[in-house]
Amino acid sequence: MDFSLSQEQEMFRQSLRKFLDDLGQTAIARDVIKGNSDIFTKALSGLAALGCTGITISEKYEGAELGALDLVPVFEELGRSLFPGVYLETVALAVPLLEKYGTEQQKQKYLPQIATGSRTVTLAWLEPKTGFSPNQVQTRAELSGDDLVINGVKSLVPEGETADTYLLLVRTDEGLSLVLVDCEECDLKIHRQKSLDETLRLAAVSFEDVTVSKHQLLGPLGDGWPILQEGLLHINAALCSLMVGGMDRLVEMTAEYAKIRVQFGQPIGRFQAIKHRIADMKTDLETSRSLSHYANWALESDAPDKEAAIYSARAFISEAYISLANASIQIHGGIGFTEELDCQLYLKRARYYESYLGSPQHYREKAAVALGW
Repeated sequence: MDFSLSQEQEMFRQSLRKFLDDLGQTAIARDVIKGNSDIFTKALSGLAALGCTGITISEKYEGAELGALDLVPVFEELGRSLFPGVYLETVALAVPLLEKYGTEQQKQKYLPQIATGSRTVTLAWLEPKTGFSPNQVQTRAELSGDDLVINGVKSLVPEGETADTYLLLVRTDEGLSLVLVDCEECDLKIHRQKSLDETLRLAAVSFEDVTVSKHQLLGPLGDGWPILQEGLLHINAALCSLMVGGMDRLVEMTAEYAKIRVQFGQPIGRFQAIKHRIADMKTDLETSRSLSHYANWALESDAPDKEAAIYSARAFISEAYISLANASIQIHGGIGFTEELDCQLYLKRARYYESYLGSPQHYREKAAVALGW
């Protein structure tokens, strides 16, 4: 069975790569680290103009109404450039959940804005000193007439300071629920937190008697956990593509360096140890690419094994990304640890994603359950 991308998808990839090349690729991320978001803002506008923000949104809401496979080249190219922000959470989590579980009012409000790039959505799930278990969610939302009154603290919220809307997981009397909280309409206390990957900013968000309409509930009251689990399939499939993009660039830049770095009178790429290491990197890359493409195909076609495909891909690729980043730094030698080169940026990004929304071990267990083991 052929899981390769179509000619149209590859042509779109080339257009996106040229756009990111013109902006300097990782220069976008380095700009954010310095606290200057000018290039990043320009990049976001460009992505919207190219149609990247509305790929899977229905035509009714100003999108292109395409599938998960059409997102693969986009995420791979954004992974190559270590693109900051919450494009992942917005397009690969909020959009599919709004399309399936959102009310018509919510779709009319959010999807056209997401399609035009004027609204971003992030996920507020974790809480201080807790994990991803549903039993550890303590932020509460109490019904008060037609409103929900929210109290609690969410931590490690991606782009918590800059995102327009939070997809908030809260505990209600009926169970866990998902609520769409628009930051511009609420008085929130936001505190920036340190992140291993400085290109991806995190924040702690405090909710103190924050009132939102109960019409902001995504899905039925108390059904937040199963809805979120469905969303995890979409975001993890997209995350696999994002990591593959970073791995592809690591192999490319490491092979290039091995050709120009001269030691003992010849390029280090001629040494057998270096050749073998780069060959191993390439093998892991192509294995990861195949797993990623199949995971996204299984998601788009609703294959019976989609859960096992997505979760096993996520577990393997998370660890392979770290392995490739480590190997790249080792082959570059001492200069690989410096800020001058991009190697350290990719290693930090790989480590950030290692435990994002769950560890590799967590996803291996989920894959095993999906397989009936």
